[in-house]
Amino acid sequence: MFEELGISFGTALIVLLALYFIIKWAVKNGIKEAYRDITGKITAEDIEAEQICNELGLNEEEK
Repeated sequence: MFEELGISFGTALIVLLALYFIIKWAVKNGIKEAYRDITGKITAEDIEAEQICNELGLNEEEK
């Protein structure tokens, strides 16, 4: 089937896995953004990321 398209099975598998993780990441970020918009609260992951940035001495522009 994949040979008709000119790609091997391994290449197709890698492409499909990459698409899976990209879509998973996009959906996760969309849900987090919608949660922040609806509730006005920040998530635990955002708090952890902010603490790490503060420890490293990064300011808002460098994030």
